[in-house]
Amino acid sequence: MSAHVPSLAEASRGIADGTLSPVALTEQALARIAALDPVLNAFIEVTGPRARAAAAQAEAEIKAGRRRGPLHGIPYALKDIYDAAGLRTTCHSRQLLQNMASEDAETTARLEAAGMVLLGKLSTHEFARGGPTDSLPFPNAKNPWDVARFAGGSSSGSGAAVASGMVAMAMGSDTGGSIRLPASYCGIVGLKATYGRISRRGVFPLSFTLDHAGPLTRTVEDCAMAMQVLAGHDPLDPGSADAPVPDYLAALGGGIAGLTIGRAREFDVESGVDAETMAALDAATEVLRRLGATVVEVTLPARLRTDAVTQAILLAEGFAIHAPWLREKPELYGRVTRERLMMGAFVSGAEYVQAQRLRRVLTAELDEVLSRCDAILCAGTTSAAPLLAEVDEGPFRKSHPITSPFNATGHPAIAMPCGLAANGMPLSLSFVGRSFDEAMLLRVSHAYEMAAGWRDIRPPLEA
Repeated sequence: MSAHVPSLAEASRGIADGTLSPVALTEQALARIAALDPVLNAFIEVTGPRARAAAAQAEAEIKAGRRRGPLHGIPYALKDIYDAAGLRTTCHSRQLLQNMASEDAETTARLEAAGMVLLGKLSTHEFARGGPTDSLPFPNAKNPWDVARFAGGSSSGSGAAVASGMVAMAMGSDTGGSIRLPASYCGIVGLKATYGRISRRGVFPLSFTLDHAGPLTRTVEDCAMAMQVLAGHDPLDPGSADAPVPDYLAALGGGIAGLTIGRAREFDVESGVDAETMAALDAATEVLRRLGATVVEVTLPARLRTDAVTQAILLAEGFAIHAPWLREKPELYGRVTRERLMMGAFVSGAEYVQAQRLRRVLTAELDEVLSRCDAILCAGTTSAAPLLAEVDEGPFRKSHPITSPFNATGHPAIAMPCGLAANGMPLSLSFVGRSFDEAMLLRVSHAYEMAAGWRDIRPPLEA
């Protein structure tokens, strides 16, 4: 079997010093996809000829002294709700099986301009809403740590592709946790940046005011490299913010001595976090203290309120997007997607408006907490990845993702490994930061990652 592809940072350094070529790296990635994807189902479409041509072009440009930047010549992949010109964007649904993209999403265009090499489109839950076991036109992605367990959703293919070493970076989307949940369950890093930091133009929407685009990567350093290209104002995305973009890589070296980290233990208890995860979070707290940070207990907005806000908005906006298809051809959806989307018909205009009003209150409450600390530590999930047979696929979940409050408030949040459960599955934590201060979030995350020893955990796939 082809070896696990190097991280973005490792690949970038290898290409820069001439010990690694874009062509060889792309062939390595394609060989690993061929070996593993028949089991993991991470990819809907592999674009081998396109990738080989792009890699050859990148190699020629670099040899001619025209290197575009640190990501030039490195392969990546897209969740199949992102447009890439000349490729289908199916959203993993029968509704869009013949939907050919005529132009790139803004994020795709930025990655292409940086010289990256597109390997293909990745499996997702249907329209980023259904799954994970719905009957759909393509197989659902499997968790590379244990194919009987949940890979997380809805960016399931992105999490599986990065964790299994088929690609060093994949794009995901996050409406209630769909970047951070796959990152958590697959043992990698996933960043939901501040609402408005990364353009969503050309990414099929689920919720106009909750959707976020972002990267899943092997390491925090890789995430910072990706953010340097992805972040920035897009005047054609009405949700995009015209905010300065800092040097994310430079921020990684600052350490955390003297910083204050808020520990949201009450939030975790309220969310039902299990004993193994709480123990891992306690261990992470001690790592932060050893690094010189002050850790203080903080109280976050109540989960009942944040869940009510998130669900009212998500249901109403999702139904507004899908209402014509739900009326005209509902049979083309999988059951879970159809039932969850149809529930939005029962959210009244008054309820939607009140949810948006309460959202402003909750955002202000979290801003106040973050005025007293540099970042917040909380759980990324309530446990390690559950068995697929245990995943709640009902129309209205019995419990909502622990990640979703930060979609309602729009604050940046990152998920990353913090240990292994007794059954060998990865455990995860989350850091939450001030709006548009991803640099601080990455600084804290990188310091923890380098000190904690979980940076190089790998699923048991190596030949």
